[in-house]
Amino acid sequence: MRTSCLHSAKQEMDAEPRRQQQQEEQAAAVKEKDADAEPVHNHRGWKAMPYVIGNETFEKLGTIGTLSNMLVYLTTVYRMQSVDAATLLNVFSGTSNLATVLGAFVSDTYLGRYTTIAISTFASFLGMLLLTLTAALPSLHPATCDASKGQRQRQCQGPSASHFAALMASFFFLVVGASGIRPCSLAFGADQFDSRTAEGRRGIASFFNWYYFTFTIAIMLSGTVIIYLQSSVNWALGLAVPTVLMGISCVVFFMGTRLYVLVRPEGSPLTSFAQVLVAAARKRHLRRARSVADLFDPPHRSKLVSKLPYTDQFTCLDKAAMRTPEDALCSDEKTPANPWQLCTVQQVEEVKCLARIIPVWSSGIVYFVVLSQLGTYVVLQAAQTDRHVSSAISFQIPEGSFIVFSMLSLTLWIPVYDRLVVPALRRFTKQEGGITLLQRIGVGLALSVATMLVSVAVEHRRRRRATMMSCFWLVPQMLLAGLSEAFAGIGQLEFYYRHFPENMRSVAGAVYYLGFALASYASGAMVTVVHRATMGRDGRPDWLAEDLDQGRVDLFYLVTAAIAAVNFVYFVACARSYRSKEFDAGDDAGSHANGDGVELVDGRPEKFVNDAAV
Repeated sequence: MRTSCLHSAKQEMDAEPRRQQQQEEQAAAVKEKDADAEPVHNHRGWKAMPYVIGNETFEKLGTIGTLSNMLVYLTTVYRMQSVDAATLLNVFSGTSNLATVLGAFVSDTYLGRYTTIAISTFASFLGMLLLTLTAALPSLHPATCDASKGQRQRQCQGPSASHFAALMASFFFLVVGASGIRPCSLAFGADQFDSRTAEGRRGIASFFNWYYFTFTIAIMLSGTVIIYLQSSVNWALGLAVPTVLMGISCVVFFMGTRLYVLVRPEGSPLTSFAQVLVAAARKRHLRRARSVADLFDPPHRSKLVSKLPYTDQFTCLDKAAMRTPEDALCSDEKTPANPWQLCTVQQVEEVKCLARIIPVWSSGIVYFVVLSQLGTYVVLQAAQTDRHVSSAISFQIPEGSFIVFSMLSLTLWIPVYDRLVVPALRRFTKQEGGITLLQRIGVGLALSVATMLVSVAVEHRRRRRATMMSCFWLVPQMLLAGLSEAFAGIGQLEFYYRHFPENMRSVAGAVYYLGFALASYASGAMVTVVHRATMGRDGRPDWLAEDLDQGRVDLFYLVTAAIAAVNFVYFVACARSYRSKEFDAGDDAGSHANGDGVELVDGRPEKFVNDAAV
C-alpha cells in the first residue's frame, strides 16, 4: 500500500508541470482574444453631431467660397493668363478629388478616421493661412499693376518663382486637407450611431440628410458673403475670414473628442482585394466548386467587418477560395501560408461587393456630367437675359449666383423629406428610409432627365423671343436640378457607405469624389466633341458659340437630356440585377442591417434579396 501511495504521489508530481503549462496556455489564449476583441463602444449618436457637422460646416465655409472665386484671384492679384489660371485650377480640383482615394486608404489601413480628419483639418487651416498671406504680404504676390507707361512693363509682370512657390505651398496643404476630410467625415459621423439598432440606423439615414443640408447652406453663404468680401472689399480680408472659420473648424472638432466613437483600422483592404484577384487568376484552370463546402471558409474573427454569406454572382472569383493540395495552412489551421494563393470566402465576398457597386457608381458619373453641363451654361444663359429684380430696382442678379436657386431647392427639400415624407412613406413601405436607396437614386436620375427637358424648352423660348427674356425663366430648371441632387446625390453618398465592406467605408466616401473628378474630365471632353462636331463650314458658329443667339444650346441640352435618359435606363438595369450586401445571420456582427430593401427579423436580415430600384 505504501508503494501504491508513493506511486500516486509521483504521478501527482509529474502531472503538476502539465497543469501549469495548460493554465499558462489558457491564460495566453484569453489574453490574445482580449487583445483582438473590438472595444465596446458607447455610441453617443446625435450628442456628437454638433461637433462633427460643425467641423464640416466651418470647413466648407472656409474653403468652398474661396476656391470658387480663385480664378478671379489668380487673374487679378497674381495676374496669370486666364487659360493658365483655369488649367491650374482644373489640375488642383482634379488632384484634390483624386487624393481622396489615397486619404481613404491611409485612414482605413493605418490611422483611422479620427486621426486622419484631425491631421487634414489642421492641414486645411495651414493652407488657408498661407493663401491669406499671399494676399496680405506684398512680397508674396506681384506688385500692383501701374498703368503709367514708364512703369507698366516692370510692374505688370506675372508671378515670380517665389510667388508661385508660396501659392503652390498653400495648394499643397489644401489638397492634403481635402484628401482626408472629404472621404472620412461622412463615415466618421455615421460611426457615432449604433447600426445594430433600429434607432441607430434611422439616425444614420437622418445624418446623411442633415449633413448635406449644412453642406448646401455653407455653399450659399460662401458663394455670396465671402465672395462679396473678396471681390468688393479686398482680398486680404476676404481670405482672412474663411481662414478664421477654418480655425474654428479645428477647435470645434477637437472639442468633441471625448464623445467620439473611434473605430480602429484593420489592415489594408485593397491588399486583400488584390490577393483575391491574383489567387483567382492563378487558379483559373480549376473547375468551379460544386458547393460552398469545397471553399476555404474558416471561422470569422473580426468584430469590425461583418461576416458576409456566400453569393453565386461572379463565381469566377470563387476559385481564389478553392483549396488545392499545394495550398498549405499555418499552424492554427485557419490562416493560409500563402495569402496570394488561397483566400477566404469572406475576402472573395468583399470583392464581389465592390464588383456589384461599380455599375451603379458608373451611372453616378454620367449623372454628374449632366448636372455640370447645366451649371456651366446657365451662367451664359443668364448673361443674355434681363437680370433686374424688377423695373423699379436697378440691382441685377449676378450671372454666377443662379446656382443659389439649386442649393435653395435642395436646402428646403431636405428637412421636409427627412421629417415629413420619410415617416409617411415608412408606414406604407415598411422601409426605414421610406424607400430603398436605389429607388431614391433612381428618382434623382429621372428628375435629371426632366431638368434637361425643361432647360431645352426655356432656351428654345429665349432664342425665339424678340425682346430680352426675364432671368426668372431659368429658375425652374435650377430648382429641379436641386431637387434631383437631393435624391440622387444624397442617395449615392448613403448607398456607398452602407454597401461597401465596413473596412472600406472611408474609401466609399472617396469613390463619391472620384466620380466628381471623372465627371469633370468627361464634361470637358463632351464640350470639346460637340464644339468640333457642330462647327459649320465657312466659319459658321457651332452649337456652343460664345454668343448663344448664334449657337444652339437648346440642341446641346437635348443631347444631354438623351444621355441622361439612356443613363436612367442603364441604372434601372443595374439596380434590378444588384444584390444587397447582407450579413450572415449566424454571426453576431451580422445584426447590422443596411436599411436598403431588407425585411428585418429580430434585428437581422431575413434573407439575401435582390433590390429592384424602380
